[in-house]
Amino acid sequence: MSAARPKIAPAPGVMRTTAWDDYALLDSGDGRKLERYGPYKVVRPEPQCLWSPRLPAQVWDAADAVFDPTDEEDAGRWRFQGKPKETWPMAWRQARFNARFTAFRHLAFFPEQAANWDWLETRIRSLSEQPRVLNLFGYTGVASLVCAAAGAAVTHVDASKKAIGWARENAELSDLTDRPIRWICEDARRYVQREVRRGSRYEGVILDPPKYGRGPTGEVWRLFEDLPELSALCAQLLSDKASFLILNAYAARISGAALAGLIADRLDGRGGTVEWGELALSEDSGEREIGLSFYARWSA
Repeated sequence: MSAARPKIAPAPGVMRTTAWDDYALLDSGDGRKLERYGPYKVVRPEPQCLWSPRLPAQVWDAADAVFDPTDEEDAGRWRFQGKPKETWPMAWRQARFNARFTAFRHLAFFPEQAANWDWLETRIRSLSEQPRVLNLFGYTGVASLVCAAAGAAVTHVDASKKAIGWARENAELSDLTDRPIRWICEDARRYVQREVRRGSRYEGVILDPPKYGRGPTGEVWRLFEDLPELSALCAQLLSDKASFLILNAYAARISGAALAGLIADRLDGRGGTVEWGELALSEDSGEREIGLSFYARWSA
C-alpha cells in the first residue's frame, strides 16, 4: 500500500446524465423541470432552473403529473391528469426498477445518478476478482443492482423498511435475486461501527447520505455533524485491494471541493486519486444542464 496521500484532481468535473430509453429531461426553466419517466411526463420544482423554458406552455400543461411544493422542504402534493399507474417498470441497462410518485417529489430513484451507475459498472467489470461493495443509504437499490449485475457481491444498507422492500422488488424485476446481495435495514452509522469491530472489509464503498435523516430506532443523522466520523469509519472498512469509494451529497452548503478534501484526508496513506465535482442532468437538446448534487470519488 502506498504511503502517499491521495492526489486531488486540480479541477472539478461534471458527470452528466443524458437521456436513455426510459428517462429524459425534456425542458427546464422558471424554477421547474419537465421530465419523461417511461410513459409519463412529469413537472417538478427545481429552483436552479433560473432561465426560461424553451418548449411552449401547452407542452408543459399536458404533463401527466405535476408536483406542487409547500413551504416545507421537499413536501407538497401531486396533481394528475388522468390516472397514472401507482407504479410502473423502468430500466437502466440490466437494472430494472419501479418508478412511483412518492410524497417527497421524487419518483423512487434519482435519475442524475445514472452517471455514477455508468462509472460503477465500468469499474467493477474491470476488476479481476469479485469485489465486495457496501452501499450505504442505498434507498431503492438501483446502484446495488447495477453493481450486482456487473459482478459484485453487494451489502445494501438503508434505515427505511419500506425502501428495503422496494429494493427487493426491484431485484426481482431485474432477475438478480440469485446474485449475492444482502439487504440490511439498519442505521448506516451503527452498521458501519459494527462492521469495523468485526473486521469486515470491502473493495468498494458507496456513500450517498441525506442532509438529514432518522434511523429505524430514532437515530438522528445530520450531514455536517456526522459525515466526518462516518467517512473515517468507511475508510477503515476498505481492504488492501480496495478499488473505490464514492461520496455523494445534495446539501446546498456543501461543495465537491469540500468532499474531496474530506476523502483525501480519510484515505491518507492509500495513494490513488480523488476526482470531484457535480452531478448534472442534461436537457434532451444537450445545450443546458442542471447541477443537482456534488461528488468526490476515490480510485485506487
